[in-house]
Amino acid sequence: MFFSRVGQSKAPYRAVFLAFSLIAPSLVLSACMSSEKDVNLATYVDQTEPADVLYNQGLANLNAGRLDEASKKFDAVDRQHPYSEFARKSMVMGAFADYRAGNYDEAIGSAKRYLTLYPSTDDAPYAQYIIGLSYYRQIKDVTQDQKEARQTVQTMQDLVTRWPTSEYVDDAKDKIRFATDQLAGKEMQIGRYYLERREYIAAVKRFRTVVENYSNTRHVEEALARLTEAYYAMGLTSEAQTAAAVLGHNYPDSQWYKDSYKLLQSNGLEPRENAGSWISKAGKLITGA
Repeated sequence: MFFSRVGQSKAPYRAVFLAFSLIAPSLVLSACMSSEKDVNLATYVDQTEPADVLYNQGLANLNAGRLDEASKKFDAVDRQHPYSEFARKSMVMGAFADYRAGNYDEAIGSAKRYLTLYPSTDDAPYAQYIIGLSYYRQIKDVTQDQKEARQTVQTMQDLVTRWPTSEYVDDAKDKIRFATDQLAGKEMQIGRYYLERREYIAAVKRFRTVVENYSNTRHVEEALARLTEAYYAMGLTSEAQTAAAVLGHNYPDSQWYKDSYKLLQSNGLEPRENAGSWISKAGKLITGA
């Protein structure tokens, strides 16, 4: 289920595979054998075990889908051997285990701690990716607050900016597009609410945000039509004509454009762009053409 939600990216799986390859085959076999006996973790928590043994037990549990056990094993490495190489690797793998288990706050906390301590390691972009995925999985319907969508955009954009050649970049960009669309959808939902209540100034503010800040989303088409409607209702015919003209230029076959054109024609008007309008300037950024 995890891998299908992430999309085409198999990076998390490869990270687990690569982690296994770091350990000698005899240790992996030992870890797999011990994981069968190690069902009750309470017996070992206060004991000190070799870092490589604990780490391999964590990997074995992770590979077997015993996510809580894996997380506890990785945590044990960090606590019992805090300055070892295995502790560093356990921190990011523990974050991944928490993410897989749906413990998003724990995953975010562990990955952020990793980035604070090891910002320049090869696993740093992976830790950033885990943070972004954890926010992404918590994005809610547009009728609810979109805090997680904003956090997804910010986190994934940081990944793209700081590690542009990372194997996680393509999927990060996909997540950014989805989260940005959610943010635009939220603005549209609020704008429609104000428009229905004839609170036109408040409605225009929301639709303008979509056109200016989310011009590469699917919502910009409707936003321009709603601006035509709102400005027309306010008697600002020049702005209404400009909104319709920009809409027609970018989406000439759109039903939204046909409806806007019909609205203007009802009063003997037609789409006409005012080059000095903010709508005309913002229209140059629209990618729908």
